[in-house]
Amino acid sequence: MFDTMTITKTLGALCGALLIFLLGLWGADVLYSMGGGGHGDHAEQAYVIEVEGADDHGEEEAEAEPTIEELIAAADLGKGAKVFGKCKACHKLEKGANATGPYLFGVVGRDVGTAEGFGYSGSLVAVADVWTPENLDHFLEKPKGFAPGTSMSFAGLKKASDRANLIAYLDSLDD
Repeated sequence: MFDTMTITKTLGALCGALLIFLLGLWGADVLYSMGGGGHGDHAEQAYVIEVEGADDHGEEEAEAEPTIEELIAAADLGKGAKVFGKCKACHKLEKGANATGPYLFGVVGRDVGTAEGFGYSGSLVAVADVWTPENLDHFLEKPKGFAPGTSMSFAGLKKASDRANLIAYLDSLDD
């Protein structure tokens, strides 16, 4: 049915088509890379549009974010109590009532690792001395990022307002 000449012609046609395809790819690469250097070469932009105040935009947004002190001053204790709902599976609010985690009564301003009757992992004491609002904010944002090696498995609170509401709520419990 097929003789060797037909197979040779078919194979030659496929190789020719592949060669034309590769030459077209190379030509497009030379044309659109602006310099013909091939992959990885980046030419300078021919025309740059300068926008007034473009460099300042990122700095203005960073300055616009309120600090943790400002957020705590404007915190809502009711919302903080709701956020504490995520914590109460492992923490209690009564003094001395430890659970999976230490009790949180009087935690704001307390020395780190000093909850009576609770055995800490040791990694917390290495990163902070006192549970200031700033330390609590960083810890609640991402516990394992603030204190690597901590046994707390909570992922963290992403919203700064949630953290501020929770810190204000915890601070209000011990008068």
